[in-house]
Amino acid sequence: MGRGRQKAKHTKVARDLKYYSPPTDLSALQRELQSQRSETSSADGDDWGEDAEDWADKDAPSAHRR
Repeated sequence: MGRGRQKAKHTKVARDLKYYSPPTDLSALQRELQSQRSETSSADGDDWGEDAEDWADKDAPSAHRR
């Protein structure tokens, strides 16, 4: 008798977890993603031009086209 109830209870808990959808604040998520995007673009964006010049092959044919 105990196993049937136990299995039913586990099934109910699993179903509740599977279909549970907590309320989502989409505006807060949008603000968070925008702040992360602006932090990464300001931190990484300016360094690329400097790095490209440091690693450029001075003897490459494309370097003389400038």
